[in-house]
Amino acid sequence: MNSPNQPLPTFDEVLLCTPQTTAEQVGLFLRRCLIPCNRGEKIYTMLYADELSYDVSCRAEELFQHLQHYNSTYRLVILCNCEREHSYIPSVFSQYKVHMIPQRPLAEIQRYLQHHYRVAQPSSSAASVFKGNMCVGIVSSKRAGVGK
Repeated sequence: MNSPNQPLPTFDEVLLCTPQTTAEQVGLFLRRCLIPCNRGEKIYTMLYADELSYDVSCRAEELFQHLQHYNSTYRLVILCNCEREHSYIPSVFSQYKVHMIPQRPLAEIQRYLQHHYRVAQPSSSAASVFKGNMCVGIVSSKRAGVGK
């Protein structure tokens, strides 16, 4: 948010981890991050890395240890749930741990995201469905099973 006009991360910069994430998916992601090439100043982010299975986590650590020797200027952020800090990945990378609390007010974060997710020229796109010609939206309900 310090550079409001800089684009949001692209699909190749973010890995959303689940218990079903494979070692191959993590390996491809780590290779993109750690093998030097002319990709600019991308910041790679693994979200919920604490959800990876033990086997996948072990293989990810091994690959990371092997590949990090090829690139000393990589930019990798690993986000984990603080309630699962004793999982494999958070434990292995604990020496780099930084506790983070959002420092910006919610309204400012919402304005920032609206700036990036608004369709520039409204047309007959799906963005017309969401308020303010946004290309993403969240539909929620307090009751289960109401068809949303």
